[in-house]
Amino acid sequence: MVFGQLSYDMAHLLGGGVLLLSFLLLYQRRIAAVITAFAAQGAVLALAVAWQAYAQGAPALYLTALLAGAAKAVLIPLALRRMVARLGLRREVDVPLGIGGSLIAGLALVALAVTVVPPGAGPVAAAAREDLALALSVVLLGLLMMVTRRNAISVVIGLLSLENGLVLAAAGVRGMPLVVELSSAALVLVLAAVAGFFVLRLRDDLPDGHPPLDLSLLHRFRGERE
Repeated sequence: MVFGQLSYDMAHLLGGGVLLLSFLLLYQRRIAAVITAFAAQGAVLALAVAWQAYAQGAPALYLTALLAGAAKAVLIPLALRRMVARLGLRREVDVPLGIGGSLIAGLALVALAVTVVPPGAGPVAAAAREDLALALSVVLLGLLMMVTRRNAISVVIGLLSLENGLVLAAAGVRGMPLVVELSSAALVLVLAAVAGFFVLRLRDDLPDGHPPLDLSLLHRFRGERE
């Protein structure tokens, strides 16, 4: 009983940490700080998955935790920092909604996630519901970051943060096949590579004098005007 309560508390503490870092991503204005917050989120996600591996007695999840920690906390942040250094990008991220507006929208999405997840019967189902609500909140906040940021690197980080929520949800479901998790991780790495290629091509194709990696220039192709 004591271990069951400890397992419950630790899972929610780590899941809540991932969610808190999603809000920190929305709060940051500078690209370097956004990348640092994403690396921290990847590290906490790895700890959350490793704890689920221990609590569920699922050794395969340790591999998922190792891959998540290596990719999200180390490799991808290093690659993004090198890209920022290569482009000479040292400026604040454009936030159309403002920091306050983004955080308020994020709180509304968390409330939505808690509302739409159906209630379960019994303590086990209730714990699974709360785990799923936390994961869905991370997914929605990642999506919010994607649609409210104009900088291409911030959009890529929003996509990767969204996938962190999917990994968190998958790790909390007992009996999830490892091949599904590995396939999801491989898909995200491919998407990150495509996004990196898109960022570099965008840098090369934008006219001189335009802020680097600012996606607002693409609005004209959608019929929008500044």
